[in-house]
Amino acid sequence: MRILVTGAAGFIGSALAARLLARGDTVVGLDNLNDYYDVNLKKARLARLTGEAGFSFERMDVADRAGMAELFERVRADKVVHLAAQAGVRYSLENPHAYVDSNLVGFTNILEGCRHNGVEHLVYASSSSVYGANSEMPFSVHHNVDHPLSLYAATKKANELMAHTYASLYDLPTTGLRFFTVYGPWGRPDMALFKFTRNILEGRPIDVYNYGHHRRDFTYIDDIVEGVIRTLDHTATVNPDWDSASPDPGTSRAPWRVYNIGSHRPIELLRYIELIEEAAGRKAELNLLPMQPGDVPDTYADVEDLRNDVGYAPETPVEEGVARFVEWYREYYDL
Repeated sequence: MRILVTGAAGFIGSALAARLLARGDTVVGLDNLNDYYDVNLKKARLARLTGEAGFSFERMDVADRAGMAELFERVRADKVVHLAAQAGVRYSLENPHAYVDSNLVGFTNILEGCRHNGVEHLVYASSSSVYGANSEMPFSVHHNVDHPLSLYAATKKANELMAHTYASLYDLPTTGLRFFTVYGPWGRPDMALFKFTRNILEGRPIDVYNYGHHRRDFTYIDDIVEGVIRTLDHTATVNPDWDSASPDPGTSRAPWRVYNIGSHRPIELLRYIELIEEAAGRKAELNLLPMQPGDVPDTYADVEDLRNDVGYAPETPVEEGVARFVEWYREYYDL
């Protein structure tokens, strides 16, 4: 297949592109290489793909309406995996317009490109952040998610609604994946594992919010990529039993689905830090702080739907995943 992967220089996008190429797909990668975090890391991820048979790269912002329309017409992708987005909960408090441009305007351009160019299936990144003020655990796609706590979360919820509209109006199969705290080698510098590892190895204190009592459903990158590929190959279909009198938030009478994609094994942040300390061979100096605006205390994914529909089965224990990241970090930064 010819697959368009947006956010191809990103953490998940680059790992996904590599796996798709390995199985023989043609991949068109798109990224704007913005400076939200270290551009050199993004370029290094891309360098691992450049030269691989079947890979080509387009530098473009998904918010570029004319450019995206031209790209879709030229590429003629069979399927699209849309991972490009302005990420980060806390950054959305500082720069809300970046989220509107990338996550709302950009997503509209993706939907329009798919609609007008015969795309068979759109898989896109949502987020566990959509659960917002929900407290019933584990989080289920069959729960209502109308109370987001950050603009980032609100844009991801909006993406799900926008996708449903296109699925309903234009019979465009769409699947949203609510990612739960993805981690692993080549990860994002704004995420906790990266920041904690860097500071511990450099002998600097780490800021630990909610006094370390957050619980997160940390999910290893290889398990995430496996789930994305299985979902991509399983085109969204209608739920014939969907009842408008008692609507199921996770399915529809349109070819639209949302899934949680997590490890289903949450751990407390303080235990996560202990695992980093063990892998790094150094103790952390903790700067314990209250919970930040926009954060949620716990995340815990109910992945039963994804397990039943595509056979998703995350395999990587967090102990192993953290050790692999610390090993990669030492190697990448020559420590």
